[in-house]
Amino acid sequence: MQPSAPAPAPALSRRTMLAGAAVLAGTTAAGAVAAAPATAASPNAHARGKAVVFRDVRPFGAAKPTDLVVVDGLVSDGPAPHGAKVVDGGGRIALPSLVDAHIHPDKTTWGGSWVSRRPASGIADYVAQDVELYRSQRRPVAERAYGLMSHAVARGTRAMRAHADVAPAYGLAGVEGVAEARTRLRHALDVQIVAFPQHGVIRTPGTAELLEEAARAGVVDMIGGIDPIGFDQALDEQLDLVFGIADRHGIGVDIHLHDRGEKGIRAMRGIIDRTRALSLAGRVTVSHVFCLPALSDSELGAVAADLGAQDIALTTVAPSDSLVLPIARLREHGVRVGLGSDGVRDSWSPFGNADMLHRAHLLGWVTDVRLDEELAACHDVAAAGGADVMGLPHADLRPGSPADFVLVQGECLPQVVVDTPRRDLVVHGGAVVARDGEFLD
Repeated sequence: MQPSAPAPAPALSRRTMLAGAAVLAGTTAAGAVAAAPATAASPNAHARGKAVVFRDVRPFGAAKPTDLVVVDGLVSDGPAPHGAKVVDGGGRIALPSLVDAHIHPDKTTWGGSWVSRRPASGIADYVAQDVELYRSQRRPVAERAYGLMSHAVARGTRAMRAHADVAPAYGLAGVEGVAEARTRLRHALDVQIVAFPQHGVIRTPGTAELLEEAARAGVVDMIGGIDPIGFDQALDEQLDLVFGIADRHGIGVDIHLHDRGEKGIRAMRGIIDRTRALSLAGRVTVSHVFCLPALSDSELGAVAADLGAQDIALTTVAPSDSLVLPIARLREHGVRVGLGSDGVRDSWSPFGNADMLHRAHLLGWVTDVRLDEELAACHDVAAAGGADVMGLPHADLRPGSPADFVLVQGECLPQVVVDTPRRDLVVHGGAVVARDGEFLD
């Protein structure tokens, strides 16, 4: 995690996130989203293996409405099979559901009483307050995580990479609680879990053994790390341990890197070297990466080329103009970049809502974009970018793609990114999983 929340004021400088995003303008449509009378199961039922027609929708804000046919959970280019269920979209815009590439659902107080926070001056202070908050919670991790994760679904999230703290203070309660929530939501949300050593891998004895246990138990998809130099003060020891666990158990790596300047670049080089040495290309992610935005163009190009060569993915939470990753430049080198929520109403910050459309809005806000293609590109980072980081197919509404999409009232995609309207209908694998902003349990 990081100690700073996204700034509420616009940044002074402007950075183009991506180039060439296609924007289709349309007109505002009216009408309610409702299931047409009677053909198959109820609109709340899981619809994989069934045929559904979403009638009168405008993909990406196209001017002319069309029908979106779903068969066996995938978008189809064929006619609707006989007896297919029909859902009336009322002329709404259809957009791909989004991916939260970095979130901490185990820490959240979502749905509970207000928590007053105290001053903190660094990661160690936040970590201490994490433990205090965990001990004060009457609701178990599984309940709190489920509340936040189901809320994310209702806001149009199709998948998330969930970081759960692993430390002697918690044992494996965090990963087990998030895993329980994942199981309850398996019909509506794809989840990868990272065993995250927020308290440090080396500086907190017993953490390494817990990481190994989590990997051996098969409850996590990735092993995490945190600031090998600035926080753990053991660059080689931490990275050797984290990468060793991942290599032994055939899982991935996702390391928090807040260190800036030379400390951050040294850690990045260590990560790149170990990815290459262990043939872990495509299975390593670095989160936040605050050391990259301040690099000169030539320095950034050199690091990005190495990241691209080893297929190391990056994630950002768009905390500010000076710390958001230079996404367009990184993508020039084939680097996968995703967007995430980070912490949501936890001991680190009272802010956050697990709404990835709002996070795409914040990405545009802090980078001071104003052109339609730039606003559409912010949405693309939250949709395709996050899917790339998690290794998921794009839910781009093309034939053969997963039928993971939302229906919203709006005029066009850029306007939707700015206004963040209610998600009137959320569809996952062809099944309606949320309606009118509410999760259908």
